[in-house]
Amino acid sequence: MMKSFFRWSATLGLVGSTLLGTLLGGNLSALALSPEEIVEQLKAVPVFTIADEEGSPLVASSSEGNDAIAGAFISQRDAIAFVEKLKQENPELGNRVQVVPVSMGEIYQLNQEGTSATDGLNFAYVPKQQEVTQALTLLQAQNPDLENFPGVPLFFARGAEQDGLLTIQVEGKQLVPFFFEREHLLEQVGDTQVKVEVIPLEGLIKAFEEGQNDEFFKDVMLVPSRESLQFLRSLNQEQ
Repeated sequence: MMKSFFRWSATLGLVGSTLLGTLLGGNLSALALSPEEIVEQLKAVPVFTIADEEGSPLVASSSEGNDAIAGAFISQRDAIAFVEKLKQENPELGNRVQVVPVSMGEIYQLNQEGTSATDGLNFAYVPKQQEVTQALTLLQAQNPDLENFPGVPLFFARGAEQDGLLTIQVEGKQLVPFFFEREHLLEQVGDTQVKVEVIPLEGLIKAFEEGQNDEFFKDVMLVPSRESLQFLRSLNQEQ
């Protein structure tokens, strides 16, 4: 499912963009990818669900209605900690479930199927709390009254002196990386002076879905957390 990943290039470039306002709620009419292209964008990122021995996900009822909601954890450690806590609070249930890794692309497909079904299952992404705190710190610098971050944070960088998005070269192609960890981004840019900004993953996926086709979105690259990259490497070693 996730047999290979990227080799980082030391070459950094700049590409101009008005993307941020769009993803935070502006006009999405000029942007779109097909469902297959969205799955392709998401499939390199692992997420971690909680399921029983038959593969049925652990669900809760939505507060808005009767829809079933399951968690897709960005962090494997957070998913494991959730199961361990469940074993303490509800041993009968906790001992029947386990952490199951799937690709974010598969979660997207399942959510599409759940949306079209009358009593469908939908997955909600569970972010790492540390990254939510980092995201809020960045946004509260401009809006001190902000109390919550709406989803899973994705961090990206602009040049400190130029209003352009930092890109990275992968296999000869310039891509715009969005990181699930702020510190991971800073590690990759090294001494390059940048401004770190943040958007919700859910906003990026919405931008993928809506409007007409835009070539820029085919050049987006989601960079899993360092923890998830280690998980992917462990999969490769087992094969």
